[in-house]
Amino acid sequence: MENKLKIQIWSDIVCPFCYIGKRRLEQALAQFGHQDAIEIEWKSFQLDPYFIAEENDNLAEHLAEKYQKNKEWALEMLENTTQNAANSGLEFHFEKAIMANTFKAHRLLHLAKKQKLGNTLKELLFKAYFTDGKNVDDNETLKQIGLEAGLETNNIEKVLHSDEFSEEVRQDIELAQKIGIQGVPFFVFENKYAISGAQYKETFIKTLEKVWEEGQFDSKITILNTENNASCGIDGCN
Repeated sequence: MENKLKIQIWSDIVCPFCYIGKRRLEQALAQFGHQDAIEIEWKSFQLDPYFIAEENDNLAEHLAEKYQKNKEWALEMLENTTQNAANSGLEFHFEKAIMANTFKAHRLLHLAKKQKLGNTLKELLFKAYFTDGKNVDDNETLKQIGLEAGLETNNIEKVLHSDEFSEEVRQDIELAQKIGIQGVPFFVFENKYAISGAQYKETFIKTLEKVWEEGQFDSKITILNTENNASCGIDGCN
């Protein structure tokens, strides 16, 4: 096949199942056998576009208040998600998580995408939030992450001190609405098949093989899902 098999992924940086889904897709690609023929494009999605961080924000307390539950319930949910992540080889530290609006980070991702560094930056942003407890809405933090990904200082600062790529982020979100995406991660394979949620590795492998074998693509999207619907939406994760 001459053309690369394109996978578009809608996700948010503070979505735990988006990080888990990324890792499971990568595990599937490692067994797929055609990794060199895969092109991944990250698409922007915000779980809470209007979120404004406040001093002393606490994730567990925020979740408890949002779902009208007690803090123990929230802590148990976070612990379950941490174990889920560990099963995929990821290390989550929700106790260190700094709640943040992700719009600025998404704009930086569009810069990285232009320079073929989108996947690299996405991984670093996920790790910064879920593992290292860094503020992904802080300019200096984003600059350091961008430099680690291979972006140039001048380009990073231009994005962080302007509204560059704001329209591109909004267009991604609008397209998600048109497609009918209600939760992330959401994976679209060659604009033909889609997987919603952090499905197991085997589901990704089957979908990759199906798209590869068919070899001809059209614009109709069919969601190929199992009962596992590990995803996050504007109303929360499930």
